[in-house]
Amino acid sequence: MEIHLGPAGSPAASTLEGVAKVKELGLHCMEVQFTHGIKMGIDLAKRVGKERRKVGIELSVHAPYYINLASKEAEKVKASKERILDSCERAHHMGAKQIVFHPAYFGGMDKEKVYQITRGHILDMIGTVRKRKWNVLLSPETTGKHSALGSLDETIRLVKETGCSLCVDFAHLFARNYGKIDFAEIFDKLKPLRMKHLHCHFSGIEYTAKGEKNHLNMDHSPDFRKFAKVLLEQKWLNSVTIISESPITWRDSIKMKDTLERMGCKWGRK
Repeated sequence: MEIHLGPAGSPAASTLEGVAKVKELGLHCMEVQFTHGIKMGIDLAKRVGKERRKVGIELSVHAPYYINLASKEAEKVKASKERILDSCERAHHMGAKQIVFHPAYFGGMDKEKVYQITRGHILDMIGTVRKRKWNVLLSPETTGKHSALGSLDETIRLVKETGCSLCVDFAHLFARNYGKIDFAEIFDKLKPLRMKHLHCHFSGIEYTAKGEKNHLNMDHSPDFRKFAKVLLEQKWLNSVTIISESPITWRDSIKMKDTLERMGCKWGRK
């Protein structure tokens, strides 16, 4: 199994500088953060893509937080889809494959209704991506709050019914289940999707009765070593990308790498 490790966000002053810095740190990937808005133009995206190819790392993109595909307000749905598709366009030019986003909130509505609305909008966006020939994958993320669509089962159902990809945030699942997590059970649920590559997030997390509160460094639960042990048993996966979302992202990515090396992992592309 090929394992790619890297931070959420740039370890340098800019995304462009961060590409080379990730390589210098001995890491393999970076998730470009558009979380508070898309401030990158197409020309810069192309420059980032050129630098990415030069140094040889992988990129993914996290679309803005301000997304709710099931909003009762049509303008908010329209803006949400535009933010996701704008992220897709820039990702295409950067050579970033996965477009991670939090899909929707329940907002007091029936959960099945919210699911069906979200499913329809994802199918519509997949059609746009194909029409524009962008080489990206829409990847709804498992969410950490009970008010949001994004349990593991809901996210897997979206994959089955739309053909989208997904991002599994293990800290979010830990928070959703009030500090309990069964890594083997999660992988057992993912295996029937017949995916060869898994994109995921990992960090410590603080939670309340409502779910996720904030991300913590990996010295806090959930336990990365327990996760890594189960991950390495998944012979059906060819590769996995693990993005650190801790407050010290790149440092925790290096800690993850050190942990995996002690468990016998070697680095380098096949």
